[in-house]
Amino acid sequence: MIIGIGVDLVDIPRFERSIARTPKLMERLFTASEQTLKPHSLAARYAAKEALIKALGGSDGVHWTDIEVASEPSGRPVFALAGETAATVAGRGITAVHLSLSHDAGLATAYVVAEAAA
Repeated sequence: MIIGIGVDLVDIPRFERSIARTPKLMERLFTASEQTLKPHSLAARYAAKEALIKALGGSDGVHWTDIEVASEPSGRPVFALAGETAATVAGRGITAVHLSLSHDAGLATAYVVAEAAA
């Protein structure tokens, strides 16, 4: 059963300017391993985190650095949730979170579907 869906779109050049203007955003928004990625990948991960929050119906109990966007060996993006965020997701009965990412023409987008057992 679908619990929620979320989508987000990020303007990559605008995102890069924000990070350049406020370098501390990197630590607030991304895990240590994410911080090593290129701007277009970071923008997609930011979109993924925003889309997850939308799919959850809000940010209560969700912390940016508890959400890591990792890749399976195939390249498929997946969420690695930790801490209070993982507990919040589990507490809402969510058993699967599906993620799709894309970036092109200066834009990054993410789509998230949160599922629970029927």
